[in-house]
Amino acid sequence: MTQLFCDIRFRRNNGFAIEARFEVGAGVTALFGPSGSGKTTLLHLLAGLLRPDRGVIHLDGRTFADDKKGVFLAPETRNLGVVFQDLLLFPHLSVRKNLNFGVGRRGARSIDFRRLVDLLDLGDLLERLPGTLSGGQQQRVALGRALLRGPGLLLLDEPLASLDAELKNRILDYLERALAEWRIPTLFVSHDWADVRLLAQEVLVIEKGKSTGDVPSRVVKQ
Repeated sequence: MTQLFCDIRFRRNNGFAIEARFEVGAGVTALFGPSGSGKTTLLHLLAGLLRPDRGVIHLDGRTFADDKKGVFLAPETRNLGVVFQDLLLFPHLSVRKNLNFGVGRRGARSIDFRRLVDLLDLGDLLERLPGTLSGGQQQRVALGRALLRGPGLLLLDEPLASLDAELKNRILDYLERALAEWRIPTLFVSHDWADVRLLAQEVLVIEKGKSTGDVPSRVVKQ
C-alpha cells in the first residue's frame, strides 16, 4: 500500500513558514485550506521544486528528502505525476507529443497509451497544438501526460479551479475514471470544500502553513 510520510520545515524569504507533519495512504487525499495557507508551497516541496530547510519526505520507503543525511532527489527522479494550475503544456508540440513526453521510465507503473487516450477522450485532439484547445481540453491533456508517467503518486494543484460547473463535472468524470482504472494514489490541493467532497476520500487541513493533524480525516459524502 502506498504510504507518503512528510515531516518538514521550510521558510520563504518573506518569512512565511511551512511546518507540516503527516502521513497519507492510498486513494485520493485533499490538501484543503484557504488561499495563501501554503497548500501549493507544500505541493512544490513534495514534488522537489523546493527544498525543505529540514525534515524528511518518504514515499513507500524511498527517501525524497532528508536534511540530516544530505538527501534531496531531483523532481524528475521521484516518479511523480504533477499537474499545476498553469498546466505547462509545450505550445510547439502536438497533443500526441505532449502526451508522449510524459511516458514513464523503466520500472514505472505501465499505463497503456491507447487506453488512456480513449478514457480521456483525446483521440480527435492528438495532432492539434495546445493553443487551439479549450481550457477543459488542455486540462485533460495535462492530466493524461501526468498519468502516462506511471507515477507512484499523482499531485494536482487546484485541478477543478477556474472551471464552470458544467466543465468541472466533465473533468471530474474523466479524472475519476482514470484514477479508478489505474488506482494511482492522489494528493490534490483545493480551497473549495465542494470540490473536496466530490473528489477526495480523505482531507488534510492546512492553516497558515501548518498541517492540523498527523493523519487525514475522512470526507463524509452526502
